[in-house]
Amino acid sequence: MITTMRLNANGHRLLRKGLDEVTLFAEPGEERPDFVHGTYSVCAVCDESPTYVLRDGEVHVQNACAFPAGITTEVTLDVPSGKLIVTDDLRDVYDTDFFAGADYNSILGQAQVIRAMAVLGCAFGPVGNSCPGLYRDGATGYVIASVYHDEDEAPVLPEADRLATICTDLWAYMLADFEDWKAKGGSAKGRMLGDYTVIDVPPGTYKITHHTGEPGFDRDADLALFAHIERIAPLPAL
Repeated sequence: MITTMRLNANGHRLLRKGLDEVTLFAEPGEERPDFVHGTYSVCAVCDESPTYVLRDGEVHVQNACAFPAGITTEVTLDVPSGKLIVTDDLRDVYDTDFFAGADYNSILGQAQVIRAMAVLGCAFGPVGNSCPGLYRDGATGYVIASVYHDEDEAPVLPEADRLATICTDLWAYMLADFEDWKAKGGSAKGRMLGDYTVIDVPPGTYKITHHTGEPGFDRDADLALFAHIERIAPLPAL
C-alpha cells in the first residue's frame, strides 16, 4: 500500500527545507516500510544511511544523528608574518584528500576537511559559488561574508571594510600565512585557480569559526556570514 506519512527524522537532515512528509510503501501491520520516497539517501549532516520503522502513524528513523544541532567548526591559524594570503585555492601547497572520511557533500565531511587543512597551516571553508569578501570586523577581527543588496540600498557591510574579494571557482575560501605559503613552494606562477590578495594583519594566532554547518544557515540571505576570524593570541612579527 502506498501512503504519505510524516517523517520523524531523529535529528537527521533528510528532507528539503520546509518538508516533513514522505511517500512510502508498506503492507498493513508491517513494522518497516518496503521503501521510502522523497528523502536523501544519507543524512546531509552525518552522512549516515537511515533505518526506517513505522510507529504511531509516522515514519521514524531508528538510528539517531550524531550531530542533531549541526556542526560549528573551529580551527586556529598562526600568522606570525602579519601577512595573510586570501583566495579560493592554495592546493599547490596545502592539499588533502577531500573524500578520505565522510562524503564531502555532507556537513561532517566538510568539517573533516576544514580540520585537516588547518593541520597543514591553511584555513579552509566551503562557501558555494558565492564570491564572498573578507571584511574587517573590529580592530583585529574579520568576517568572510557575501553581501547582497539592491542598487538603491547601501550594503549591510560597508564597502570600505572589504579587504579582499574571493573568486570562488573552487567554491571555498583559503587563508594562510603568506610567508609560510611561499616557504612551502607557493608562487603566483604555480597557482591553480583565480587570483589572490595579501593583506596586512596583526601578527598572531587566529580562531576561524565556520558556520555553514549550523542549522538554519542560509547562504542566500542578504548577509551570509560564512566565517568569523578573531585574533586570540599575539605573536611577534618575523
